[in-house]
Amino acid sequence: METKQTTIASAVQEKWNKRPLLISGPCSAETEEQVMATATRLAATGRIDVLRAGIWKPRTRPGSFEGIGAKGLPWLAQAKKITGLPTTVEVATGKQVEDALNFEVDILWIGARTTVNPFSVQEVADALRGAKVPVLIKNPINPDLELWTGAVERVAKAGIEQIGLIHRGFSSYGNTEYRNAPMWHLAIEMKRRNPTLPLICDPSHICGRRDILQDVAQTAVDLDFDGLMLESHIDPDNAWSDAKQQVTPERLAEILAAITWRFEDSTEKEFVTALASMREQINQLDDELLQLLGQRMKIADKIGEYKKNNNITILQTRRWNDILERAMLKGDKLGLSREFITKYFDAVHLESIHHQNKIMNA
Repeated sequence: METKQTTIASAVQEKWNKRPLLISGPCSAETEEQVMATATRLAATGRIDVLRAGIWKPRTRPGSFEGIGAKGLPWLAQAKKITGLPTTVEVATGKQVEDALNFEVDILWIGARTTVNPFSVQEVADALRGAKVPVLIKNPINPDLELWTGAVERVAKAGIEQIGLIHRGFSSYGNTEYRNAPMWHLAIEMKRRNPTLPLICDPSHICGRRDILQDVAQTAVDLDFDGLMLESHIDPDNAWSDAKQQVTPERLAEILAAITWRFEDSTEKEFVTALASMREQINQLDDELLQLLGQRMKIADKIGEYKKNNNITILQTRRWNDILERAMLKGDKLGLSREFITKYFDAVHLESIHHQNKIMNA
């Protein structure tokens, strides 16, 4: 495709390599005036590296504003020309990829509703073949790392060399605090699997409301995320989409200024020595925990033999409830959260059941 970008501009490359990488702009491009005003005010803060705007908006229900469409791309191109900020938009179809590249959008991202569908990701990947453009991939709506990984692999096989990840939280039943539950452990695991890919946090879509944006952004920084994507609008309360989670450019600058930026490592000798000592203590305690868990499972094996010989079921609900209640009380005294105790003992219990099941059915 002749219109595809064949090289990555040095300015875009410089921004892509920057840490932290800070992306901001309106949830949706609404009018040319709104895009230009937001862009110029963001540029004036001196804190933003890339300008974002939603051109196409996949909405949950029909009748919602689904984006201004391709006619908003010239507005974004003009905003880049005036501010010097590289631009990024979300794409969900091959045609959208083509349109975005025609207007020289610098970075593309694949949204959560697209990542969840391998057919859609493949369509986008096919349209990207031959292009030289960085691509960010949001986690799928549901908490499934294999879908996220699959999207990365499809885009990589299309020849895209610069791929990044965006953590925007996951849908979860019963979640009330966040618009999308962060489930930080899944983002951490994805980063562990892909240590060379930049990982950016999208607090706007995690929070769904502006009053907790700073707290979530700080958590992401503390967890060594490589950047943030935050939505900004000149008149947030009257935004055409996601009004509650957007902030003015000036408020965004205040949030970023209030964040304590941390680093993965330090060269200070005292810090390195102290950290090495404490990590060695952690290693020794982990070894002891594994030894104890191994001993616990040996006892579980003996219990399995006893149950088998006496035709007793593996699951003993009353006994399990007693163990969990006892652990909760002890955990409270040791400063361990009940959520951790539940997850930990659930894992131990399932391993114990697995051991006993093998013996019962040997």
